[in-house]
Amino acid sequence: MMTRYLTGLICLLGLAFSPAMAQRTAFRPGEQWPDDQGVHINAHGGGIVAQAGVYYWFGEHKIAGEAGNSAHVGVHCYSSHDLYNWKDEGIALAVSQDPRSDITDGCILERPKVIYNAISRKFVMWFHLELKGQGYGAARSGVAVSERVTGPYRFLASFRNDAGHWPENVPVEQQQPLNGQELERLKKGHFSGGSWAGSSGDVIFRRDFAGGQMARDMTLFVDDDAKAYLIAASEENGALHLSQLTADYLQTSGRYVRLFPGDFNEAPALFKRNGKYYLITSGCTGWAPNAARAAVADSVWGPYTKLGNPCRGTKEQNRMTFDSQSTYVLPVLGQPDAFIFMADRWCPKNAIDGRYIWLPLEWDGDTPVLHWHDQWDLTVFRHP
Repeated sequence: MMTRYLTGLICLLGLAFSPAMAQRTAFRPGEQWPDDQGVHINAHGGGIVAQAGVYYWFGEHKIAGEAGNSAHVGVHCYSSHDLYNWKDEGIALAVSQDPRSDITDGCILERPKVIYNAISRKFVMWFHLELKGQGYGAARSGVAVSERVTGPYRFLASFRNDAGHWPENVPVEQQQPLNGQELERLKKGHFSGGSWAGSSGDVIFRRDFAGGQMARDMTLFVDDDAKAYLIAASEENGALHLSQLTADYLQTSGRYVRLFPGDFNEAPALFKRNGKYYLITSGCTGWAPNAARAAVADSVWGPYTKLGNPCRGTKEQNRMTFDSQSTYVLPVLGQPDAFIFMADRWCPKNAIDGRYIWLPLEWDGDTPVLHWHDQWDLTVFRHP
């Protein structure tokens, strides 16, 4: 473990910096972003939780090369008071060296998000988990907890979501087990993660009724009433599922809906503004970027109205979401109506060299829009 951790800190392509770093006063999307030790921040596919006025950034710790696309270290944590400068808080959740563990070294552990549960007074981490050696077939949610925001987090379990429950927004006639004909058709279908070739998508959530629904790219959202929700790419990536969590945030409650079946969304980021719920996602093209998608609803449960691509740049920038993929939308503390779009510029050939694209969310009426900024700071949110 320590050897691989050090490998992550000393990147072969020059990602280590001098520790005597000047304090940052601005964001520079796409550039190397050194922490307080002068090392490029290693928190990919991440999210942020704020606690007592401090931001805590959790993300996938990558190592060099293509091996970094699997988990060999765990989830890294950083803290900041100003969002520009980040302190390395170490590994919040470490992978296990026990080959029997679901999170054993070499599994796929992606998009960790942390929220605080006021009832249990614990911090709860959820992530997308693929079991070692099974590709992307397991499609599980993983859950870990800690009494301290920075960890260490204790892994509890991994599972498929909402087993034995039907989505609330499908008609009763679809709430049926698969029949023999459907089972045969399903065997002939091909699921690439971006298509349902040879099969109707309406059979997949029915296929997974008993064992639980798939969960790949995911995020968490806590509403004003402290109810928490998991939003995950499900049904072989063909639909998003929005699931309410139990009161302790450790399980899905069995109450969930399907969003955009057949549209193939991933990389969900959900946030709330002026009583409306906004969702930003991407299409399903693997590591390659594609055009972002935005939607809005009056209820967290939907229905969501599509708003199109939020990017406002060149044709190529719009098509590629500024060469990035969404991971989280961050409300800025103490600044009403200030949100930061957080995204990753993946580098699958050398995973540790992935970069972060943070941009201010701007508004065209009630529609979120994104413009490219080579450099920007939080004064962009000051309104005249």
